[in-house]
Amino acid sequence: MNGKISIMPCLDMRNGRVVKGVHFIDIRDAGDPVDCALAYCEAGADELALLDITATVEGRKTMLDVVTRVAEVTTVPFTVGGGIKDLQTAKEVIEAGADRVSISSAAFRKPDMIGELTQELGSDKVILAIDVDQNARMASGYEVYIDGGRTPTGHDAVEWAKRIADYKVARILPTSKATDGVRTGYDLDLIRQIAREVAVPVVASGGAGTLEHFYEAVQAGAQILLAASVFHFGTIKIPELKKYLLEKGVSVY
Repeated sequence: MNGKISIMPCLDMRNGRVVKGVHFIDIRDAGDPVDCALAYCEAGADELALLDITATVEGRKTMLDVVTRVAEVTTVPFTVGGGIKDLQTAKEVIEAGADRVSISSAAFRKPDMIGELTQELGSDKVILAIDVDQNARMASGYEVYIDGGRTPTGHDAVEWAKRIADYKVARILPTSKATDGVRTGYDLDLIRQIAREVAVPVVASGGAGTLEHFYEAVQAGAQILLAASVFHFGTIKIPELKKYLLEKGVSVY
């Protein structure tokens, strides 16, 4: 594993509030996004993600006013996803203050959009998120889901990741429905398979519950460690996590 590992708290948003669910459902409130963003920057987060988790299924754009307010207090790179369905929307999100955009459902439906975004915004501005669930009928054992994890596509997740990587995106962010929010550990097999097949940095997402889980994700090939509930509810502090990883021989920012 080369290079330093980034710690990336994720603000899942619904109706202008930070929320957290389990298996993409059972949502509960976790605070104001601006307050959360400010606290994470002060705590030593290396990056932040804000995902408007219901924008796509509600057929609306990302809440740009929230993006603007969060951008005003963040001191680290800031990624926004949810409801970004075309180049114009992506530009609006960047203009509102985001450093990167994360796309998922729209990219799956219109793969040419990925090339449009990387060409117009720059490869470093585009992250491809992949929601997946376990499916033994797929060659990798994982199927791509869209619409916030609600709609199965019949497509193999690792094959989709390989196709995405050809567009030279900044990162690939796979989240497994099986582990999301349950704090039993990331889906290491998913991370391992994708990291082995693509040259793009992989973000570990969905399932962190202990310090060990973050280290396991690094061992599986993740370069960015995303988590939500353990940070939101104070189970793990970012300085504590960085100290732990350093003691394990992992280089962190």
